[in-house]
Amino acid sequence: MGRAAEMTGTTPGFLRALGEHRLITPLRSEGGHRRYSRYQLRIAMRARDLVDQGTPIEAACRIVILEDQLEEALRLNEQLRRTQQRQEPAAGT
Repeated sequence: MGRAAEMTGTTPGFLRALGEHRLITPLRSEGGHRRYSRYQLRIAMRARDLVDQGTPIEAACRIVILEDQLEEALRLNEQLRRTQQRQEPAAGT
């Protein structure tokens, strides 16, 4: 956890708080150490940026979750649009 905190410019306590707010849930090693993915570290850094700007941690976690959901929805929308565009010429034949 110390290495992850160092990489994100936070403290172990901040990373634990993100876990308590269910923003990130690290895997555990056999020895019980928290293991964070690169994606989780990026999420933690985004939350840190919001908190550094004065956003309460609860709100920062919610904002990051909503941003992530929006990004996924936009990605799916674009994927569906491409699929539909490929199918439209075949329907007109």
